[in-house]
Amino acid sequence: MNYKKMITNRIGVTALALLLQIVWIVIFLLKLTSYSVWINVGFSLLSVLMVLYIIGKDENSAYKIAWIILILCLPLFGGLLYLFFGNKNPSKKMKKRMGLTHRRMEREFKGDGQAFREMKAMDERAAGISAYLTATSDYSLHKDTAVTYYPVGEAMFRDMLDALERAEYYIFLEYFIVEEGYMWNRILEILERKVSQGVDVRMIYDDMGCVALLPPKYYKELEAKGIKCMAFNPVIPFLSLAMNHRDHRKILVVDGHTAFTGGINLSDEYINLKKRFGHWKDTGVRLKGEAVWNFTLMFLEMWNTYRKEDADMEQFRPRLHHPAAFHGEGYVQPFGDNPLDNEAVAENVYIQILNQARRYCYIFTPYLIVDNEMKLALSLAARRGVDVRIVTPGIPDKPLVFRLTRSNYAPLLRAGVKIYEYTPGFIHAKSYVCDDESAVVGSINMDYRSLYLHFECGTFLYRSPAIWELKRDAIETIKKSRPVSLRECRAGLFGGLLDAVLRVLAPLF
Repeated sequence: MNYKKMITNRIGVTALALLLQIVWIVIFLLKLTSYSVWINVGFSLLSVLMVLYIIGKDENSAYKIAWIILILCLPLFGGLLYLFFGNKNPSKKMKKRMGLTHRRMEREFKGDGQAFREMKAMDERAAGISAYLTATSDYSLHKDTAVTYYPVGEAMFRDMLDALERAEYYIFLEYFIVEEGYMWNRILEILERKVSQGVDVRMIYDDMGCVALLPPKYYKELEAKGIKCMAFNPVIPFLSLAMNHRDHRKILVVDGHTAFTGGINLSDEYINLKKRFGHWKDTGVRLKGEAVWNFTLMFLEMWNTYRKEDADMEQFRPRLHHPAAFHGEGYVQPFGDNPLDNEAVAENVYIQILNQARRYCYIFTPYLIVDNEMKLALSLAARRGVDVRIVTPGIPDKPLVFRLTRSNYAPLLRAGVKIYEYTPGFIHAKSYVCDDESAVVGSINMDYRSLYLHFECGTFLYRSPAIWELKRDAIETIKKSRPVSLRECRAGLFGGLLDAVLRVLAPLF
């Protein structure tokens, strides 16, 4: 074993630093409470006040319940734990900086409204989803966009390479995970060549997502190659007590007219060159046309929050570098979700799709860790006769999270939801398809972190031909998957207690 590598591994150092901080806090509190009964009374009173404060907060009820139970179990230290770890809101500095950038770019988000008026004339309920997305995330609905659906990462990777080779003006990349290997090395080779040709290449990667995968300060290596690069929300082991608010997006934009997104990161398992948990099933889409503007703005908003390089956004417009007319059937609305607005945009879109479903709704998700609102929407759809099917992994990437996912099966199965586990391996895809008319493909898992804490992205599709491809893939994937029965969900007394504890604490993970 390479002990030097183990000691200097960033994730090991980070975990050790966090553990030391927690141990120090616990020892300090134990020593402090031993001095005086009044200090004990003070801490207990603080816990009571924290419970009352939590009850009064306007946030997800599952998150509040988790903290209340934890404080009740630890009446002496629970209140202090909440003060240290309970704030899931972004820092005031981050919120202020991003708010200023968004307001500066606000006018760029507005469309002409023609696509929305056409959609509303066809289907007012579906148009309601679009209106909600525009109202909460500012991203407009577009037409004249061709959408290609990819049922596996390796198919999308081939087209990503082709698009990168054709880049003439700029390339934007924003990813949660980047790992050195064949996939990233092939992309990096093209990026270096494009830089030498004068193409503006920019990249954002999430520092926590890459903490064990890239060398420390890897962005400096890329900057030395001419690639403008930023590590989002850098991990500082001895100062960061919580690692929330990660950039979980997957975005590639080329020359403003072509974009790729979905669940596919830049690492070899996503194209099945590295076998970790059997076959890695992922999905993505390529957009060509007007709707790419939303992804361009999404990237530039994040970039200009920290780098402030672009005074004129017009230079990035889709048609500027693509003189031919765009063509595409249906309507497309890429959107972002973030923890800055206290609005669970992605979850609400998922719930609206379920509420509007008439015949079927097929769902891919690697994690099924949902709150009561989502459970209720899934259950009500199934009870009124909608064919609701969910595909989760057959081979887990995280055993404890897999146990938590399975702990949510029973109430859904009793309501009539059909659940399948992907037998060939791990399903990392995040997608909804409903009634041959609407769909969402993006980076958004059905878990608390994706729905409430991370920066995420998705693409809402309405009457696009790609929806048929997604449906066909869902049916084929279900055929390869194993149906889960209610009988399998019987966990026994101790297993049931463990599942209950995991479900209660899930919002805190």
